[in-house]
Amino acid sequence: MAKFNNVIAKLNFPGESSEYREARDRLLEREVELRRALEAVAAERRALPPGGLAPDYVFTGLDEHGAETGYSLRDLFAPGQDTLVVYNMMYGPENEEICPGCTTVLDGLNGAARHFTQRFSFVVLAASPLPRVLAIAKERGWDGDGMRFMSSAGTTYDVDYHGMAPDESRRAPMVNVFRLDDGKVRHFWGNELHYAKADPGQHYRNNDLIVPVWGLMDLTPGGRDPEWMPAVTY
Repeated sequence: MAKFNNVIAKLNFPGESSEYREARDRLLEREVELRRALEAVAAERRALPPGGLAPDYVFTGLDEHGAETGYSLRDLFAPGQDTLVVYNMMYGPENEEICPGCTTVLDGLNGAARHFTQRFSFVVLAASPLPRVLAIAKERGWDGDGMRFMSSAGTTYDVDYHGMAPDESRRAPMVNVFRLDDGKVRHFWGNELHYAKADPGQHYRNNDLIVPVWGLMDLTPGGRDPEWMPAVTY
């Protein structure tokens, strides 16, 4: 049963069998349970106690005149906003190409940034020197309103906030959220799921909630192909 504007509606599609409808209604109940679980997890996330105070990093970005300038985490909060989301792009000086997964994430966020930055600030950090970071952003067309790219080179941010694996063997597509607390920057949440042990046979999942490609694949008969990764170029 489907609910629209507090009205329960019984849906049917052309040519469907009773067997299909019965199975679909059972699945719909599971989908409602999943939505309820997602909302409950989000509520627990919002209720987390205050996180640790963030160190005084200095990142490199461009100022309004196009000159390279140092920015602290505190500087990355837009006026009037108390929340900052930072995405670690897997594009260090040792990487010849950007990670295909990060490409998919940022391709999607580029178009949406003008909307979500009305609610919170957003910055993409990469450990490569700033000119290299800006060059890949230009090449990909990541120039949407609200898309800001900076370099974390020379800082310990990637290691501290796990954009680099603990053994520093590889980079990770971490999402970290920070909040202003009485003028001080505190860590609110980081996507530790990237490092969590998966159940046997579970498909690798990390930033599902911000990647529309995976969500759409989950709706198709073929689902996700564990071996498929998007191409960096097109």
